[in-house]
Amino acid sequence: MKTILVLNGPNLNLLGTREPAVYGAQTLADVKVLCEQACATHGLKLDFRQTNHEGLMVDWLQEAGAAQAAGTLVGAVVNAGAYTHTSVALHDAIKGAGLTVIELHISNVHAREAFRHHSCIAPVAKAVMAGFGVAGYGLAISALAAMA
Repeated sequence: MKTILVLNGPNLNLLGTREPAVYGAQTLADVKVLCEQACATHGLKLDFRQTNHEGLMVDWLQEAGAAQAAGTLVGAVVNAGAYTHTSVALHDAIKGAGLTVIELHISNVHAREAFRHHSCIAPVAKAVMAGFGVAGYGLAISALAAMA
């Protein structure tokens, strides 16, 4: 059974308490359950992770690229949080690993502060999803499953 990686970046561990008017009331644990259900619907396994550390995200993206090349991973849903807007390292890791990525944002970043309008990840992502709330995770998983 193939796997989908769902990778969450900085501050996503605060879901449910951090700006609920922007990010909703669901916690990261709730998001994990939603992702497990979406993967099960498509006969896939879930690898769900969160970190506040950029270097660890780079390591995980590189590992995921190797797993995809080996045929055990479909791809990754990446909500890089604030690193989306600043991290050339994440861009390079995705590109260098040859990983299929859907960039995900819970909020519509284009309706927010100007600094959130730029993504370092979008140029190396297969697709970008924003503004669907946490339901976007399930949509992104379905999109990756369709590519498998």
